[in-house]
Amino acid sequence: MRSDRAPWALKCAAAAGLVFLLAPIALIFVYAFTTEEKSFQWPPPGFTTKWIGVTMGRADVWQALGLSLKVAAISTGIAMVLGTLTAAAVSRARFFGRETISLLVILPIALPGIITGISLRSAFSLLDIPFSTWTIVLGHATFCIVVVYNNAVARFRRTSAALIDAAMDLGADGVQTFRLVILPNIATALLAGGMLAFALSFDEVIVTTFTAGNQATLPIWMLQELIRPRERPVTNVVAMAVVLVTVLPILAAWWLTRDGQHSEGSEK
Repeated sequence: MRSDRAPWALKCAAAAGLVFLLAPIALIFVYAFTTEEKSFQWPPPGFTTKWIGVTMGRADVWQALGLSLKVAAISTGIAMVLGTLTAAAVSRARFFGRETISLLVILPIALPGIITGISLRSAFSLLDIPFSTWTIVLGHATFCIVVVYNNAVARFRRTSAALIDAAMDLGADGVQTFRLVILPNIATALLAGGMLAFALSFDEVIVTTFTAGNQATLPIWMLQELIRPRERPVTNVVAMAVVLVTVLPILAAWWLTRDGQHSEGSEK
């Protein structure tokens, strides 16, 4: 009889792939607790937790963290609104150029980040817009919208139009139909898209480099700190925090959408 178990060779290959991907990340956690403060020595000469306290006492770390959280939150909010509206229009309406619009919405995340960054910087300079938090937000929103749009449009297409028609036939207006029928069906997809957008915005580097001016988000701060000869474990402590902040929303998004193929009314 055919066995459902994977062969040992495939298991070993999968394990090797995971080690190759995750070992560099594990080193960040190790070097966050090393006693060596000037270089990346292996094996570490000793371990200490003092760098966590040093990091907590750095005002520049908190300033960069606050800017990253602010930009990620605003960018995600903009993406949630625009991405959902665009997904609703593309999935529920028939009009000329619909597929072209869908392609243009997805294009920013397909392009290299440096292309997006250069184009945004050129546009801001041409329009004489000073670099600020809002220029970073606009840059991040370009790819955050794509993430929310992809999640929302997929869920819209799996939600039966008969549910909306039935609600309208029973006397519900547009707001009631959205609140009681549409939103419950797409809520988990929107939440997952928002979490992914937040994670992408929080650790974005390339687009931020071209749109931040003199400001420094947490990833930019980390790049600047790497060139300094002392207290390098502080950078690793911050990197460890960034890994946790980024991974947790991604895991939550996966958990919310793991059964996304079963939408209410999709089988009718």
